Amino acid sequence: MLDLTYDTPKAKTIAGAKHDWELVIGMEVHAQVTSQAKLFSAASTKFGAEPNNNVSFVDAAMPGMLPTINEYCVEQAVRTGLGLKADINLESAFDRKNYFYPDLPQGYQISQLYHPIVGEGEVLVEMGDGTARLVRVERIHLEQDAGKSIHDMDPNMSFVDLNRTGVALMEIVSRPDIRGPEEAAAYLAKLRQILRYLGTCNGDMQSGAMRADVNVSICRPGDYEKYQATQDFSHLGTRCEIKNMNSMRFIQAAIEYEARRQIAIVEGGGKVDQETRLYDPDKNETRSMRSKEEAHDYRYFPDPDLLPLVIEQVWVDEIGANLPELPDAKKARFIGDFGLSDYDGSVLTADLDSAGYFEAVAAGRDGKMAANWVINELFGRLKKDDTDITDSPVSPAQLGGVIDLIASDAISGKIAKELFEIVYTEGGDPAEIVEARGMKQVTDTGAIEAAVDEIIAANPEQVAKAKENPKLAGWFVGQVMKATGGKANPKAVNQLIAQKLKG
Repeated sequence: MLDLTYDTPKAKTIAGAKHDWELVIGMEVHAQVTSQAKLFSAASTKFGAEPNNNVSFVDAAMPGMLPTINEYCVEQAVRTGLGLKADINLESAFDRKNYFYPDLPQGYQISQLYHPIVGEGEVLVEMGDGTARLVRVERIHLEQDAGKSIHDMDPNMSFVDLNRTGVALMEIVSRPDIRGPEEAAAYLAKLRQILRYLGTCNGDMQSGAMRADVNVSICRPGDYEKYQATQDFSHLGTRCEIKNMNSMRFIQAAIEYEARRQIAIVEGGGKVDQETRLYDPDKNETRSMRSKEEAHDYRYFPDPDLLPLVIEQVWVDEIGANLPELPDAKKARFIGDFGLSDYDGSVLTADLDSAGYFEAVAAGRDGKMAANWVINELFGRLKKDDTDITDSPVSPAQLGGVIDLIASDAISGKIAKELFEIVYTEGGDPAEIVEARGMKQVTDTGAIEAAVDEIIAANPEQVAKAKENPKLAGWFVGQVMKATGGKANPKAVNQLIAQKLKG
């Protein structure tokens, strides 16, 4: 595998009225486990069902109902941990997190505070400029989701939908290693990419399958290095948590606003209160939601209905042996095997479908040429039409056919783009289209030479200029290509014109 090394990006610095300040960010990402059943019941997890349709007696907290652990959800959590190079705890346990809200029928949430299933891991976050931040993951624990309160259906009443109640979540908790808004968004994007590759979460932020709580604090330059050396949080500022963020763009805006709010408070002689805040995208501001609770506020205690969860190392090893190729490894392989740039490798491995499409096109062909056609022509057109790669009207075999025709000199690059447009809009086999429509490139040097001679004979003044300045020979190339309907072999045209102008 290709060894890729990166420099560490600089921390985001914000100038206050009195001092410069740096940002310190940690994230708690809630990722819905991809499974057909909930964490402790057999109820469906299907999104978009009628309200309160996917609710079992366990989810509704009916008297006498006991939770039963879903083994597949546990497997998905282990798979995620292994994908993040994390420690897997063979013994873990569930706790009750007590709070009261209408969409939480039990009056508590089953979670893992003291003994999570996954320990410390890491995520390498590339910033696209040759730098990358290694973000440490502190833990991943399993927990059940709450329901949803709906306040906009009636001016006098609120409604509760319990379909999400009991759905399995993985809470992925990072260390405060993120140093700016762009890094925060890039971290979430990379995490989502990894989970999608693993198949443990679909990463759909619009449906709430992935959302983030963002912890933001500020410190003076140099203080973060003191924290790193000692792991003493007193060197950092008081953090505030921005709750339930589900947009990369809003996450960046919220962090920027919250950092400036804290800077204004501290420089004004005040003290930042540790609290949970919400972000209002319409006003582009954060506002206080509640004071930040600590663990004792939730009165955590071991769930008496669930035994400690004990798994075997051989089972963990089996899961690890069946992990797919992950984004960093796939990108490194693409760069090494196909001679791609770092940028091309990143674009083509952004998701599994794109990577699979490219690899099918590149098989047995020039990798760089395949990448150029996939990224520039196909992805560009799909983006214009707001179409996903999975719905591409051009199959890998069809695009590969276009590339084969270029490689064999059957068509020129210009004709290839016309051919691509025909295949994209009408379909069909590229080779058959070229044959049927007379699009083959003219490689007969005699025919090309006749066209060159004709253009040169008709433009003596231009010939004189080109002999004085060889760069002007390109004009003749354009005229010959125009005269032949773009079908002349460009390489042959250039060679003949160069020879004629020297004579």
